Amino acid sequence: MGRFKYLLSLIVLSISLVACGTLEGTSAIQSSGPGDTVSVSSGGTRAKESNGVRTNEIVVLEPVASGVTVYSNNDAAIDASNAADGYVMVKYTGSAAKVRMLIETPAGNTYNYLMALDGNYDVYPLSEGSGKYKIGVYENLHDDQYAAAFTQSVNVTLKDEFSMFLYPNAYVDFNASSKAVLKGAELATGCNTDLEVVQNVYHYIIENITYDHQKAATVQSGYIPTVDETLATGTGICFDYASLMGAMLRSQGIPTRLEIGYAGTEYHAWISVYVPDVGWIDKIIQFDGKKWTLMDPTLGSYASKSIVKKYLEDDSYYQLKYKY
Repeated sequence: MGRFKYLLSLIVLSISLVACGTLEGTSAIQSSGPGDTVSVSSGGTRAKESNGVRTNEIVVLEPVASGVTVYSNNDAAIDASNAADGYVMVKYTGSAAKVRMLIETPAGNTYNYLMALDGNYDVYPLSEGSGKYKIGVYENLHDDQYAAAFTQSVNVTLKDEFSMFLYPNAYVDFNASSKAVLKGAELATGCNTDLEVVQNVYHYIIENITYDHQKAATVQSGYIPTVDETLATGTGICFDYASLMGAMLRSQGIPTRLEIGYAGTEYHAWISVYVPDVGWIDKIIQFDGKKWTLMDPTLGSYASKSIVKKYLEDDSYYQLKYKY
């Protein structure tokens, strides 16, 4: 496909998490695996044997550019070989100093990423179900003026609704050797159900990670979480909390969505998880600017706490915008 000969005045997504920092479009992770395979811990990374009914074995899915279905020109390439698994791989090979990648979903939502300029494939989730996704790579000219370097529509039929929420991605970046993944396996030891794992991971995080007010006040645009750094420092903002918990749970085979949207009039981040026999448990972690609350809206647990009370009284209090 040839280069588009028009300019796009791009409205740059700038997600401001009040008391949680600022997120401008972020670069996605680079695939580290040689194939679309399952990486299971072994040797020094073998998880401790579980005494519960449920295994705590580490399983990390590795995204890959397989080269089977590729769309490209001189400036960019989109590998959609594994779109059915809920992701595409995109790389930029041009000479612009700043490049953004946009994904327009079947529902008409637009996800905006600041691309890495190393010439390697990065992975981006297709997180809003089957349908037509419009993928575009845009070069910055000046200010917020961008030119389309390459665009492509991809028709996607997902294998299931879970796989994209098991892979590492731009906001939940991990591998089989990540300290966060190993800690997740430790916390899953002795558990009988996925829900017990969720509870163990949740309680560990709120008891060991302290909210970093200084970071919230000074975080720069383009910030993305580093799960092992959050674990090591024991501090973070709401984005860090959600990313860390997401990495721990995904590497235990528990589909986990990192979600960004509004809590009332303020942006913030939370997660939802899928548990067999229960389904998607929405907004299982919420942050109100002061504290985190474990919540299962199905059971109405913790309904006496103010943040949950607001949610239960007003279904529109939490408005989801983006899923990663």
